[in-house]
Amino acid sequence: MGKVVTFGEIMLRLAVPGHLRLGQSGEFSATFGGGEANVAVSLANFGIPASFITRLPDNDLALWCLKDLKSHGVDTCAIIRGGNRMGLYYLETGAVARASKVIYDRAHSSFSEILPQMICWEEALKDATWFHWTGITPAVSRNAAQTCLEAVKTANRMGITVSCDLNYRKNLWKYGVPASEIMPELVSGCDIIIGNEEDAEKVFGIKPQGFKASEGKTDAAAFHPVCESLMKKFPRAKKVAITLRGSLSASHNTWSAILWDGKKMHTAPFYDITHIVDRVGSGDSFAAGLIYGLITYPGNDSRALDFATAASCLKHTVYGDFNRVNVQEVETLMAGDASGRVNR
Repeated sequence: MGKVVTFGEIMLRLAVPGHLRLGQSGEFSATFGGGEANVAVSLANFGIPASFITRLPDNDLALWCLKDLKSHGVDTCAIIRGGNRMGLYYLETGAVARASKVIYDRAHSSFSEILPQMICWEEALKDATWFHWTGITPAVSRNAAQTCLEAVKTANRMGITVSCDLNYRKNLWKYGVPASEIMPELVSGCDIIIGNEEDAEKVFGIKPQGFKASEGKTDAAAFHPVCESLMKKFPRAKKVAITLRGSLSASHNTWSAILWDGKKMHTAPFYDITHIVDRVGSGDSFAAGLIYGLITYPGNDSRALDFATAASCLKHTVYGDFNRVNVQEVETLMAGDASGRVNR
């Protein structure tokens, strides 16, 4: 089985306990996370060989990070070292009508100062059958965007499947060039495009009619034109998947997804997630689940989509960025068992 390679920044996550506000607590829970690293960890948990590529400083914090990734079975051999610091982000988990809050501290991080040609992509991708990136990477810095473009073009030349999660983060695009100018060239090299209910609008101006996430309802039909428009804009793409989150409150969301294969629209089951533990990384867990599903169930896009949606539903019950669930747990939920009964 060929490996899946992901590329992006991993950060130290510092979260205040429970639902306390920043400033209420003198304690932080320290874990690691980042879009592409989250995908690699999920895939490794599912038994798919996964390699994560980034740039880390040469210090004890980075060694701790590497040890953590390796503990999940992620290959870290292609990670390069250099620079002075890891990026950080601070998390305040919301509740009911109070939204969660993220504060980034990643300026001048080792990854943000990566330069094109620092990574030999032919070597890094030599055993890969799949390459995955997210829209967070080109948002970090112009050089990170150019390095990501090197990877996409190399993967295209090598015949490797490329997937992207659009993952728009308005608080990251700060270097003077908007996402709408950077992303098209990158996405044009992708075979699989993944986004949430707002990404296509924020990045490309492609908007579903009549959809409001705050209503807690997700009309899959409203996103059919969005999928078609994305595929028309990026003709290399063979599939477009969109997650559909309805936000009733910070603690209560609905969750589903759709996948358009150019001919047929596939719609996932609807999940009512009433007591969210941690929704950070849920989109990444969907992307990982979809990659797993498309690899494991070739020709069965509906099952691949159902696996991805169930995996990401479960992520809402797991603390931290990483989705610490296995295939059996996902398939149990897919089969309709959402009871949470103790396994003895």
